[in-house]
Amino acid sequence: MRTEFPERRTVSILLTILLFAAVCAIAFYARHVILLFVLSVFFAYLINPAVRFLERHSLIFRNLRGVAVTEVYIAILILIALGAYSFAPAVMRKTMQAVDAVPVILDGLSTGEIATEIGDKYGWDDQQKNRVKTVLLRHKDNFQGLQNWIDSSISQAAQIIGWMALIPILAIFLLRDGQGIVQTVIEMFLPQKHRQSARVLAGDLHLMLANYIQAQVRLCLFSLMFYLALLLLFRFPHAVAVAFLGGTLEFIPVIGWMITATVITGIGIANDLHWVWMIALVLLWRVAQDYFNLPRALGHRLEIHPLTVIFAVLAGAEVGGIVGIFLSVPITASLLTLWRHRTVRAESPPAELATSENPRSLVESMRD
Repeated sequence: MRTEFPERRTVSILLTILLFAAVCAIAFYARHVILLFVLSVFFAYLINPAVRFLERHSLIFRNLRGVAVTEVYIAILILIALGAYSFAPAVMRKTMQAVDAVPVILDGLSTGEIATEIGDKYGWDDQQKNRVKTVLLRHKDNFQGLQNWIDSSISQAAQIIGWMALIPILAIFLLRDGQGIVQTVIEMFLPQKHRQSARVLAGDLHLMLANYIQAQVRLCLFSLMFYLALLLLFRFPHAVAVAFLGGTLEFIPVIGWMITATVITGIGIANDLHWVWMIALVLLWRVAQDYFNLPRALGHRLEIHPLTVIFAVLAGAEVGGIVGIFLSVPITASLLTLWRHRTVRAESPPAELATSENPRSLVESMRD
């Protein structure tokens, strides 16, 4: 019997490998665009409950989703304008003072002179001052690297703000036309026999993402209440505005709480307050948030074991840095959802699956 060369199965495997490699290459080069789209999806899920509420209970434009989306965006703009009018001038002034004070602080850390200043303020003896100064001088190179990182971060701030401005714009299309987008993708890439299962999977992924955003909002509220209580206790100015900033930045892993700590430090230094104790308590809160609150909140909402959440975050940090931390938990939850969906399909007969499952698209589930 004559065998074709190359075999069809070998060609199919090679083409599959090449296709997978091409998709990975495209995803790598378009990673910034993909991240922007993912953040837009998260923002759409964040404001979707408000859109859904107005869509159902609006006095004039009831059951009109496009109008509900517009009303929510107008409300967000009004809140931003009120916040900027009330707090922005003072907060910006204090922030600029903090930014100006950062080089001075880093210079004091690299030379060790800050140990003398803190020691004089808290009554340390000369031995304690020299001991702290010696430790700081050993890490002089690290402080210089921190200064370089801060300079590069400030230079990239304008670009980041421009990218962030696109997120609400993309979220408008996802909120308004999400159902058509999901339906078009399913019909374009899947045959007729797999479309029902794809709609069921889309509904499961929707529930997972909705639970993820709800858990993140809960963590943000925890941080907001902690910062507010701490700032009021130490009598920091603009406590409400700074606490709201800290709660909002909780969405951004690593960088978010570091920005909050920097702002608190700058305000404390500018007003000669107990900023050292504040930073110590913020670091303790960070440990509690990362290793207790976050695993339990996300694990409970996403039906993932807390140890799996911790492992996913650590692995994401190792693979993708800050972006990896941000996407580690939803990616892990998505993979578990796919695995459960595949297991249910493997264990259930086709007829039973068709009658027991209720296929729903992503945005159809959003509206319910």
